[in-house]
Amino acid sequence: MTYWYRLSNIMHDYTQQTVSFVTIRRQFDFRGIEMGRWVTEEERDRAAIQFNLALHDLMAILQGPEILVSLRGTLGLQFGKGGQKGVAAHYTPATRQLALAKNAGAGSLAHEWFHAFDHYMGDKMFHFAPSTSFASSNWLKEPDSSNIKPHPLNNLLSECFKAILLSPDGNDTSDLFKASLVADKTHNIFYYAKPEEICARAFEAFVEDANPASRFLVKGSKYSEEAKAGLYPQGQQRVFIGEAFREYFYSLGYALSRVG
Repeated sequence: MTYWYRLSNIMHDYTQQTVSFVTIRRQFDFRGIEMGRWVTEEERDRAAIQFNLALHDLMAILQGPEILVSLRGTLGLQFGKGGQKGVAAHYTPATRQLALAKNAGAGSLAHEWFHAFDHYMGDKMFHFAPSTSFASSNWLKEPDSSNIKPHPLNNLLSECFKAILLSPDGNDTSDLFKASLVADKTHNIFYYAKPEEICARAFEAFVEDANPASRFLVKGSKYSEEAKAGLYPQGQQRVFIGEAFREYFYSLGYALSRVG
């Protein structure tokens, strides 16, 4: 059992009695947390407990400190505000805001957090990358390019993208990628096969396989209709992705904890 997992369990017991969005913001150093106009006081307090448990589960799974969860204080949260019609949750790159709908956002936090992380890493992993880009999309365009900034952590994140997007021999797209293309063709859209969406769903699977206590954090990567359609990693690929993510986030968390 890791240090961060033990810490998370301790904080679960303590903060359930004292938690509010004010304490969450202070602990994780989020840039800001905003409530929607129609969120009642009771809904706000209940959501704070759910967010708190989910964020501590996430911190334990990533084996890193609070600054990893808040992306060094650059990430803002919204609850019941800034929503989009028919969308339970979304991440807005322009404002670096992660928004969950009041009545339909539960289970979406891990997916949207990875979007925020993927965006945060877009111009940190790659030379000459626009600030609006996602690291996963940049990688797919040039997976072996010298445009990747040389760093051991970037190499490990590159291995994550490789496990998600390419076949084991690296000569073809992965089964997950192919299933995503089929889904887009079926629905006549371009959504499921976006590299940032594929990678966010792969991250969901990694998080759900860690068996978090919070259902607010993630659900649906195993038994949902999307899972049945192959839109989440399965079988050996799911194992490889989990191993790659664990190696990356363990190393990242260790590095962040050493530098404070």
